[in-house]
Amino acid sequence: MPHRIFLTGSTGFVGNSVAVELVTRGFGVNALVRKDDLLVDGDVKSFRGELFDANVVDEAMRGCAAVIHLVGIIAEDKAKRVTFERIHVKGTEAIVVAAKRVGVQRYIQMSANGTRADAVSKYHKTKWKAEEYVRSSGLDWTIFQPSLIHGPGGEFSKMEAAWARGKSAPFLFMPYFGAGLLGTGGAGELQPVFVDDVATAFVDAIKNEKTIGKTYELGGSERVTWPQMHKLAAQAITGKPRVAIAIPAWWAKVVASVTPAKLLPFNRDQVQMSQEDNSTDMTPFARDFGWMPRGFSETLRTYAKEM
Repeated sequence: MPHRIFLTGSTGFVGNSVAVELVTRGFGVNALVRKDDLLVDGDVKSFRGELFDANVVDEAMRGCAAVIHLVGIIAEDKAKRVTFERIHVKGTEAIVVAAKRVGVQRYIQMSANGTRADAVSKYHKTKWKAEEYVRSSGLDWTIFQPSLIHGPGGEFSKMEAAWARGKSAPFLFMPYFGAGLLGTGGAGELQPVFVDDVATAFVDAIKNEKTIGKTYELGGSERVTWPQMHKLAAQAITGKPRVAIAIPAWWAKVVASVTPAKLLPFNRDQVQMSQEDNSTDMTPFARDFGWMPRGFSETLRTYAKEM
């Protein structure tokens, strides 16, 4: 059996951790990259191209044992043709078609927790369409739906560090979107999952036949609210707590609807998703993988001082 893995999104936050885990376990990596080569020590080959560059994708995928498809976006840039529909749906279709064309049967997909048929946000709607395409592909697929992913180098963790130190707006407090007129009605719960645990799950799945044809929610062992998460992060990063204050979700949606996207650090979809529970049922994962991802507090301590 060949031991090379075709990897998309390899130079991203999660992709880099997956690549490191792959080479640590003795796999070779054929990485599809847009600009910069994948800078990971080990048996790594970079192939420069887009999801839709069939010739490049075929060359990179040929001879591989499995495909790991991680590419996704959290915000659109329509001027650059970066939309949820194009990247999540059409991009997934392109990679699935290539796998079938080249003859790679094992396929592992990154999705997101909260993805479902009746989703409200465009982000989740397009993630669901991509999942459905994978499920109907005839490949030996596994889909992961992670909760919020954190770790050193991640945009979320950088944002938490900036808020904790008062170096990013709104400067005086750590914000979150809350329900109700004044934002005091709470928001969804989360189970933040450490990026290294996500990477371990993806690589474990490659040869685990129990996972074929299954979709797994993926979260850490600790369930927190947004203000709880902010306070834990501030304590770990700065050594002292910091107040978390809600911004009314309805007001944030209005602002996001009338303000150019480049002028805001959030969009309407992100506000909507923050109001939904992002917690997980880890029973199926624990049964098939035999381990559980660690909690937010435990894993945050391993890198907080680096932030």
